[in-house]
Amino acid sequence: MKVELDANGNTGNAALLVIDVQRGLFQKATPVYDAEQLLDNLNTLIAGARGAGVPVLFVQHAGDKTLTEGTEAWCLHPRIQPLPMEPVVPKRHGNAFEGTRLRQELESRQVGTVVVVGLVTHGCVKATCLGAMDLGYRVILVSDGHSSFSKQAAKLTEQWNQKLSGLGIETRATREIDFRFGRER
Repeated sequence: MKVELDANGNTGNAALLVIDVQRGLFQKATPVYDAEQLLDNLNTLIAGARGAGVPVLFVQHAGDKTLTEGTEAWCLHPRIQPLPMEPVVPKRHGNAFEGTRLRQELESRQVGTVVVVGLVTHGCVKATCLGAMDLGYRVILVSDGHSSFSKQAAKLTEQWNQKLSGLGIETRATREIDFRFGRER
């Protein structure tokens, strides 16, 4: 099943949000669950969005004790890198809309649908999905496009996919996202 991000076939209506895919989160004592597959899925989505002219926005968390700005841990993962024209939105809260320019970046691109991927499932991914929904965006959470470094990561991922879906957030697997609006792969 393909996901048409805009019923009118307008690619300018959607954006891919890549949340907190930063080196330090991959260096925890408990590794990111299914990290290689997650990175593969994210790269598939990023390439698909770029190929269809859909904006890709990267969100980068900074904290006082972890992911301290300017440190190696704070840097985006080397396999997930923005192109020069793609915005990187810094944040200090779980919800990527809180105290950031993310909403302005989306509005300037006339985005109405956000496709959300990244880290951490039960933290910033959840908070950003809920924040986007509260602001009136159509939200699609990529069910295999988020994870965490918890020992319960597989369970948390499934649990939050279900909970967020029950709140009105759409969930779709990577293979179901087609940024090209109906063109055959």
